[in-house]
Order: sequence, then structure tokens, then C-alpha cells
Amino acid sequence: MPDAEDDRDQQRRASAWEVAWQLLAPVTDLVTPMAVRVAATLGLTDLMAGDAVPVEELARRSGSDPDALGRLLRHLVCRGVYTEREPGRFAVNEPAALLASGHPSGMRTRLDLGGFGGQMDLAFTGLLHTVRTGRPAWETVFGAPFWEHLAANPELSASFDAMMATGADDVADAAQGYDWSGVRHVIDVGGGTGALLAEVLRAEPDIRATLVDLPDTVDRGRRYLAERGLDTRCAFAGQSFFDPLPAGGDVYVLRRVVHDWGDDDALRILRRCADAAGRHGRVVVIEQRGGGFADDPAMFAEMNLRMLVLSGGRERTVEDYIALAGEAGLDVARVHGTPLGHVVLDCTPRRP
Repeated sequence: MPDAEDDRDQQRRASAWEVAWQLLAPVTDLVTPMAVRVAATLGLTDLMAGDAVPVEELARRSGSDPDALGRLLRHLVCRGVYTEREPGRFAVNEPAALLASGHPSGMRTRLDLGGFGGQMDLAFTGLLHTVRTGRPAWETVFGAPFWEHLAANPELSASFDAMMATGADDVADAAQGYDWSGVRHVIDVGGGTGALLAEVLRAEPDIRATLVDLPDTVDRGRRYLAERGLDTRCAFAGQSFFDPLPAGGDVYVLRRVVHDWGDDDALRILRRCADAAGRHGRVVVIEQRGGGFADDPAMFAEMNLRMLVLSGGRERTVEDYIALAGEAGLDVARVHGTPLGHVVLDCTPRRP
């Protein structure tokens, strides 16, 4: 029989565990974040369509196991996502409504485990590898480096392009952040499917453009611009931006490209732009000031870690970008911010 002292030790240990769990649970719980992502991936909010749906019917609609789906939903109900109006019948509440396909936040797309957003989060299962080696976890988790993996998986690559093109206000803010007057030919380096170019070409009818990105992405960009009647004013170069770039442009623009890369690769990209710009061109770097979280150190720290885990990139301050440009042989003529938090660096290749 345990004595009184043993009982007191067990009580102390139980009390210590409860305190530790209360303090650490908000930052250690992996169950709830994954449950939300599964709900988003299955499209449960859409499938409920505003009604209270029996779990058996919801399982049929989503192609799920009824018992497992019921356990998932009851866990989420306890966390305030979805509601169980009566036993076995689940419905959408305010937080669950955010997971609807048509919600302007785009949260379902960002959390879908089959798309880029969900895959990006799964890369963090390899975080220990990154911390031990300083190398991206993506290549360990998915078997290939980030960009190679995207190139080999067209659907995932298309999902990535779509996520990068979201936020019409953000794209417009970047496009309007530079004075395009006097520019005849803009070359968008790593321009994705051409969202930025579309804004520039619509606003500046005398400008022509060249979209540079990997071949599959450029093909999607050709279709994107054709749908908007802008493809006849744009040339398309399906290539790596580590290779020599098309020459003769007035402005070589890099929008949210440099932060995807560590310093060595970022320098290679900037030098390719400087070489192609020659004596008379300019290089314009558009990034989000402080990773888009200049006034939020916690979010800057998270995004800085995220970039390392995914692709080996890093978030940078304005001073970091100026120093990087100088090392690449570029003189920064002007730096300014935009209303939505972009920083625009207008650079000229250093004269010999």
C-alpha cells in the first residue's frame, strides 16, 4: 500500500503537470491545427451548406469514415470551430465560416493540405533538421529542394503561383509604388504568372514587357495575360533567373523574389539583373518592408524562420537590402515605402 508521502508526491507531480500543460498547451498543441487543416481540405464548411448535417451524410459527401469524422468534429467543436446542434448533427459557426471556399480571406486555400499552403506548413515537421544543419527542411520532408519539387509537381506549382498572385490590392500597391513614366520596356524577373505586369500594362499603354520565370509558370502567365488582352504587348522567357537574362530592358523588376533566397543566391540574381540592365537600365527591387511585419517583431521572426525552412531564404530589413544591392554592384538611387507596406529600391548598375 502506498504511504501518505507517496500520495503527496503523486499529487505534487499531478499539480505540476497541470500547471505546465496550461502554460505550454497553447504553443505545443498539434492536434487542433491539423484538425482545422483536415476540415479545410475536406471542404466541410462548403458541404454543410448552412445546415446541420448528420455526420453519416457528411462522411458520405466528403468521402470520409463516419466514426473518425465525428471524432474530428467533436474535437473542433470543443475548440470553438463548428457546432453540434444535436447529437451527431454538425453545423457551421462563425469561425468555421472562415473555411468556406468563397470567403475573401482565402483561408481554405491556405490551409488545404493538398495545396501549397498546407504543404508549406507540413514542411515544419522537418524543423529539427533545419535547426541542426541550417538547411531547408523542405528537401528532407518532400525529397527534393523547394524549387525543384515545385517544378516536378505542376499542380503544386500552380497552387504556389495562385497563392503568390492573390491580393489584388497588394499587387496594385506594388505596381503603383514605382514611377513608370519614361519606361518603354519592363522585364519582370521571377514574375510568376504576370500579376504585376498586368497592373503595369493596364496603367501604362505605351509600355511593353517581358515575363521571365520557369517554363511552366511562364505558360500559365501567357494564358493569364491573354485572358486580359495584354499578351500581345508581352514577350515570354521560360528560363531560370540564374542564367543570363534578356538584355535591353529599361527596368528589371524583382517583386518579392529576393527574400526567397539566401544571401549568396540573392546576389547571383541581382548580378544577373545588373548585367542585363547594362549602362542604361535600372533594377527595381520590391519587397515587403520588414517582411511585411515591420511593426511586429514576432511575425517578422516567424516569417524569417519560415523562409529558411522552405527555401533557405530570409526576411530582411531595408538596410539589409541596401547592403545586398551594393554588394551586387548596384547603387541605390532611391528608397521609398508604399501605403500597404512595400519597400521599393530603385537601383542603377555601378558604372565601371
